[in-house]
Amino acid sequence: MDTEELKEETQTGITMSEETPVDVDGAEDAVTFEDLGLDEYTLKAVEKKGFVTPSPIQVLAIPRLLNGDTNLIARARTGTGKTAAFGLPIIQNVRNKSDYVEALILEPTRELAMQTNTEMQSFANNDFPRTTVLYGGASYAQQIRELKQGCEIVVGTPGRIKDHLERKTLDLSKIKYFILDEGDEMLDMGFIDDIREIFEKSNAEARILLFSATMPAPILKIAADFMGEYDIVEEEKVVDEALLIDQKFWYVKESDKVEALVRLIDMSPDFYGIVFTMTKNDADRVTRELDMRGYEADALHGDIMQNQREKVIERFRLKKTRILVATDVAARGIDISGLSHVVNFSLPFDTATYVHRIGRTGRAGTTGTAVTFIRPEERRKSGYFTKNVERATKGKLVEEKIPNVNEVLTIKENRLIDELKLKLFFEEKAEDQTEEIVVEEAAENVITENVTAENDTALTENSEIAASENNLEEDSVENNTPVLRPYADKYGDLAAKLCEGQDAEQVLAAVLSVMYGEKLSPKHYGRISTKDMGPRGDQQRIFVSLGKKDGYRAKEIADFFSVLLHIPGRMVDDIDVAQQFSLVSLPVASAKKAIELSKNNKKLPHMHLDVKEEGRGSRKSRGEGRRRDDFEGEKRGGRSGNSERRNFDRGDSRSREGKEDRRREGRTKGDRPNVHTQSERNSSRKTGKTGGAAAFVKKGAKKAERF
Repeated sequence: MDTEELKEETQTGITMSEETPVDVDGAEDAVTFEDLGLDEYTLKAVEKKGFVTPSPIQVLAIPRLLNGDTNLIARARTGTGKTAAFGLPIIQNVRNKSDYVEALILEPTRELAMQTNTEMQSFANNDFPRTTVLYGGASYAQQIRELKQGCEIVVGTPGRIKDHLERKTLDLSKIKYFILDEGDEMLDMGFIDDIREIFEKSNAEARILLFSATMPAPILKIAADFMGEYDIVEEEKVVDEALLIDQKFWYVKESDKVEALVRLIDMSPDFYGIVFTMTKNDADRVTRELDMRGYEADALHGDIMQNQREKVIERFRLKKTRILVATDVAARGIDISGLSHVVNFSLPFDTATYVHRIGRTGRAGTTGTAVTFIRPEERRKSGYFTKNVERATKGKLVEEKIPNVNEVLTIKENRLIDELKLKLFFEEKAEDQTEEIVVEEAAENVITENVTAENDTALTENSEIAASENNLEEDSVENNTPVLRPYADKYGDLAAKLCEGQDAEQVLAAVLSVMYGEKLSPKHYGRISTKDMGPRGDQQRIFVSLGKKDGYRAKEIADFFSVLLHIPGRMVDDIDVAQQFSLVSLPVASAKKAIELSKNNKKLPHMHLDVKEEGRGSRKSRGEGRRRDDFEGEKRGGRSGNSERRNFDRGDSRSREGKEDRRREGRTKGDRPNVHTQSERNSSRKTGKTGGAAAFVKKGAKKAERF
């Protein structure tokens, strides 16, 4: 049964509201929170939060939750105000102390659970309703203690909620509201079975509210199984509008990516963003290199303990750290507003991952910037990727050149001058502000000098200064020159000492050099190679059946091709080594020569052109995609590295393991055609009869196995 058939079946006998389509522009112009039916108590919470105009999803959802008792599915993206859409009605209806839990809010990640819990607490003006958050990685004892003390609202993740239900420390038999937030995210993360179990142990009469950015078939299946009659509300214009994000990509070699990131940060005023990496090792490495170059950054990935993780996120939320380097899994659920940038340190595996990443910036009508670093050898892949991204985001993903050092320094110098002018001069005539500063400085002089008998004299002197400054300000206004902000006498004395016998302008230049010389020095930046940034028609990527199991790493692979093809080792580029094979990029002529030699000489390892560059996701390259997964798994560092990918690839990994087992069962030790074993290689080396490429020959003449 496809999605459309299921949608038709599940909506049989369902009450669909006639008011669902709304005029967004009209609603934003006319509707207020008071019009939605919120009472005085809840309106105070709205005012305290600083909300002025309800968002479209709030206009659609709040009246339906306050009036009537039907279940509701709301289609809304993250960042559209949906927490307030279900939170405000619950706060209004669950206001008194209760002996049982009245509302359950399920979130896909611990971060979202904590954020929703904080938001719900901020809506309450008094001691009630009480809210408790339950998520994995935190102390059971503390959570059980809070549950025993009593709470009306529970926010949690499916796994931990299920654990508390099994321990009998949480009772949902009397809840009035069951809210499932980010429904599609929960399905993607494999929580469908946990959600069903929680539904079965909850009050069957509870009102169910489901919020999801999309409406896949499993979501509608849940609705059919548990929700009975329900309304679906969605604001169509929000779903289809283009993202307010400036999307760009840079071609940059792997070894130059940190340098490119540094230039991006320095070019951007008040950079505040997330840098996404593929692996935990990359996150740690990038963070370490940024720290060594004077940039305060934090890493966030699966190996970081929960208490440390919360501290990292809180520091980032408070902007004490403005650069967060994170993996996709670790960053799931982080919902922080005001991000200026999202940086893809590596090309994402698919369009969905890309859209989910960049969706963290450009929210609530603000603009954001998304920059993706693409290696030159990924150029063909990027063309396919760009088309999909533009289709998904309704926006353009454009190529930009990496700024050179002079461009970066010019931007930094201009920004420095602007900041100094803002601090040194008044933008407009501000007599009241000048007088206030003069009075404060007069008080400071009095305290500093501890002179009580001369207070009147000090005030008189400062009054004279103020009068002269006012005269200067009037002259400046007439001449359209900026007005210098007042300063204490001691700084004038220091300036006089510094400039004694010197040219004042030269002294100021020297002071600027001392204060900002290191930041504005070209030595702060490294070189970025642009030699091979053009279209990579000059290289081809090939597969060779030599891998780690044969005792080879990148250096040995480079040496092998260097000897075989009589080319410098540096021309063997972008080497990826897996257990049973490797992928390398060679000049076109050399690649063709290597493949031809392999075909004609059965003693050489098997080689063929690698076709994965045609784009992930196509049927043609599915097997190649699995090889890429092998690389990523090994780069993540064994078992711990694979854990992050395991959450999303359980089915694929089981399938691969099953096929591998059947392959092993169907052959004996000597059945592997033309595979050069470790012992054969070692023995050929020990004989010393031949050197160079001859050390890599294989016994036998059977056709090579293709992986």
